[in-house]
Amino acid sequence: MVLRLVDTTTLTLTEHRDPQNIPHYAILSHTWGNDDEEVTFQDILNANGKPPASIARRPGYLKLVCSCTIARASGFKYIWIDTCCINKQSSAELSEAINSMYRYYRDAQVCYVALADVPSDEDPTQKESAFRKSRWFTRGWTLQELVAPLSVIFYASDWLELGTKSSLQDVIRDVTGIPSVVLLVNYPGEIGVAKRMSWAAKRETKYVEDMAYSLMGIFGVNMPTLYGEGPRAFLRLQQEIIKTSDDQSILAW
Repeated sequence: MVLRLVDTTTLTLTEHRDPQNIPHYAILSHTWGNDDEEVTFQDILNANGKPPASIARRPGYLKLVCSCTIARASGFKYIWIDTCCINKQSSAELSEAINSMYRYYRDAQVCYVALADVPSDEDPTQKESAFRKSRWFTRGWTLQELVAPLSVIFYASDWLELGTKSSLQDVIRDVTGIPSVVLLVNYPGEIGVAKRMSWAAKRETKYVEDMAYSLMGIFGVNMPTLYGEGPRAFLRLQQEIIKTSDDQSILAW
């Protein structure tokens, strides 16, 4: 398996093939804009650190630059970003990456969460705060991106720090229903299947299949990704969970 990381100084891709020698890295969690707003694997590979104006103007490029700047200032030479570290034109690579995603976030030294819809001049703990209403809390993929990393730092739309998973645990618990014991130890394994499923009940994904694929890490299972299978993906997920758990609460779903 190859783990691609972005060099935070040169903004170029690096490949790391030895799982025993993966360097320390930061990781980015965010919500996607339109596909043409993000910076892809092909974009960053072709740019080789010097993107044309058409790429440099994209909102996704600003995310790349800002997250690299923060990571570099914190001493990280590398960062993993889903938009550009996966070659999504390869179905085999995409499937492998999706099955490894939870581990990518778990093994990162820190996860930076970019909240494009949250201003920095508010108190995230307030009842009607934009933080509580952020789109980030409604997306399927961001569930594992919240649970898996031990260290999570939230950033506002202007890239000023809002707080951490630890300092904002009470707010996050209220918004997501995930108990602090899970948030702070990044391990949901002792929580019942139905309870873990409930964390995803109000979340959405662009593709029907992704609702199942995004939960594989939460339940510690793996399965091939087959885009086009629709709702059957969730049935396959249930089957894989049943193989590893005797928790009958899964039948409620």
